[in-house]
Amino acid sequence: MTDSAQPSPAVVRAHAKVGKLPPYAAGKPPVAVPGLAPYKLSSNENPFAPVPGVVERVHEIVAGVEGAPSLLCRYPDPLATELREKLAPHLDVPAEDIVTGAGSLGALSQIITAFAGEGEGTEPDEVIFAWRSFEAYPIVARSAGAKDVMVPLTADHRHDLPAMLDAITDRTRVILLCTPNNPTGPALTTAEVEDFLAKVPSHILVVIDEAYVEFIRDEDAVKGLEMYRKHRNVVVLRTFSKAHGLANLRVGYSVSHPEITSALRTVAVPFAVSTLAEQAAVASLEHLDEVLGHVQTVVDERVRVVAALQEAGWDVPETQANFVWLPLGDQTAAFAEAAQARALSVRAFAGEGVRVTMGEVEANDRFLEVARAFRS
Repeated sequence: MTDSAQPSPAVVRAHAKVGKLPPYAAGKPPVAVPGLAPYKLSSNENPFAPVPGVVERVHEIVAGVEGAPSLLCRYPDPLATELREKLAPHLDVPAEDIVTGAGSLGALSQIITAFAGEGEGTEPDEVIFAWRSFEAYPIVARSAGAKDVMVPLTADHRHDLPAMLDAITDRTRVILLCTPNNPTGPALTTAEVEDFLAKVPSHILVVIDEAYVEFIRDEDAVKGLEMYRKHRNVVVLRTFSKAHGLANLRVGYSVSHPEITSALRTVAVPFAVSTLAEQAAVASLEHLDEVLGHVQTVVDERVRVVAALQEAGWDVPETQANFVWLPLGDQTAAFAEAAQARALSVRAFAGEGVRVTMGEVEANDRFLEVARAFRS
């Protein structure tokens, strides 16, 4: 047989669902501009480093103390027992109702994997969420083989809960509520979520994603843990990435009832939360007053920035998070370029708007300069 007659080698192909996944676009770093300090406002990160007690604990884990060797050569506790036991009294929930994950995204992946997928019939299960919202939602849903059902936000950039109720079908398995909503900022209220949950069939899981809960100052905002206590089909998502400034260590968790947590632990990736991450989170809880002091500084900056934007004529949605949303539409790319020219990176959603995270005072002041110039 000649070389030309040789059969073509088989090509390894990814599953068809991979081609249907939207890419996750992480916030880009700023472009260097001579004479200007660069600032990254494109990712919802905390501008403050972890509190000193956390840094000390991390050093102990890495270096070892009092003759004890570093723990980096040992596997972590797969259940993150110490962290869960520290969280339990803090949240006033049983430790058994807490399941940790690699950030709240890791915890969410456990939920979708356990409760939604390709379906038992010919049609896939469905996961409902508002859009635009956290861009990982469709990625997680489709990765599990489920169908994502996007319900457009209202004109004031909030969840359209009546429309989400109308979107429920006999294939709906999970509903995601992001509050405050990323990237637009509004938080859901207790009254509207109570009304919503009263109308959602009890076999459907409702996830209340509270990644930014520490930044909320609206007394009417829904409290996810209260909903979890009243409704057995509610799961609450939290993270140490935002308020605690531990984004790089990837530690988050969910709170739900035992019939849910048992399934989550079954599908959880073993050892997802490292000892380093667990102990940093424990130390952060032990120094919570300092953490919340940093949070209040960010909130104060948010209030200042929003007021300045409104004074400059911007229509800024109400935000309870650590970021602001500028609904720019077809001017989105132009604004992002204007910010880049001033050594600022912002998170642009093509044709929709720009999300800008609260950063250092100088960074926020420069953002305001860009915003005022853009309006002139």
